[in-house]
Amino acid sequence: MATIKEISKLAGVSAAAVSRVLNQDDTIAVSPEVKKRIFKIAHELKYVPPRMRHAQKKKEIVIGVADWHIIRTDRTNIRLSSLDLIVKSMSGKQEVKFCRLDKNQPGQYDGIMAFGVFSQEEMEFLRMQSYCIVFINSDPKNYEYDSIVMDFTKGICEMLDYLMVRKKYRSVGFIGGLYEEGQVKIGYRRLEGIRDSFMESGYYAEENFYIGEISRESGYELAKKAILSGHLPEAVLLGSEEVAEGALEAFQDAGLRVPKDIAVVIYKDIETIESKWPTYTKVRMFPDIVWQTAIKLLLEQITEGRKDNMTIYLPTKLEVGDSA
Repeated sequence: MATIKEISKLAGVSAAAVSRVLNQDDTIAVSPEVKKRIFKIAHELKYVPPRMRHAQKKKEIVIGVADWHIIRTDRTNIRLSSLDLIVKSMSGKQEVKFCRLDKNQPGQYDGIMAFGVFSQEEMEFLRMQSYCIVFINSDPKNYEYDSIVMDFTKGICEMLDYLMVRKKYRSVGFIGGLYEEGQVKIGYRRLEGIRDSFMESGYYAEENFYIGEISRESGYELAKKAILSGHLPEAVLLGSEEVAEGALEAFQDAGLRVPKDIAVVIYKDIETIESKWPTYTKVRMFPDIVWQTAIKLLLEQITEGRKDNMTIYLPTKLEVGDSA
């Protein structure tokens, strides 16, 4: 096991400074650059600090969820409230608490689930919060961390095959939203992937793609625009529950029945609102197997001290319901 002395030598600072930084002593007067260097070296050497060795034995484990690359910060992550049930179904031995990690607020976590693609600066911030991290849907090629890579296109291709080949709809479109705040962009990779899948399958038509904001209001206006265009597709993928809420309201106001007049598939990632259409056909970006696998990987790191990193590939999933 790496020692404070080894880290001190490589970082070029005193052992006392290394110890205080690794134990997140906010009173120590060292520059942010020195802190980042110490954490990076400690991580590379797989140093396990006393507070983490204690975490391996304590009853409650705290896991932070870094979701700001897939959920707007002004939206709640209601999926967190059900994750403890997943843990209990996996093992009754461990008490695990999940909380949403604030990108601007340092804290102490035994482990972190990080969704999306993070900048180097954000990676350094996460490393300073915990030694145990699982990245989901980011595919870091350096294998420095545990990673779950989502086969994004599989669910979309399954959906297109189901709608166009099995159900024989003649046209399919997309209503979805984008969000941007500073360096955070939400929905851009999703839109690119959906477009690519539609194109590769031969079902893409630019006039059937309606893009606005990630909100109920935008979903309503986009659906209304599609209806008034005169070429509303027979089937439509709605980009999120929030967009779906507005779009389905617009369809209802126009007298369109689901699925008789228009077939609907809802794209689901992390839930931010309680679903009003649990029986609808959906493409699930993060089915429960993703959460189960992420929790398992983190607990192996935290409670068992596993050091070797793993990359696991999991597919998105089409779930057929009564809306298409």
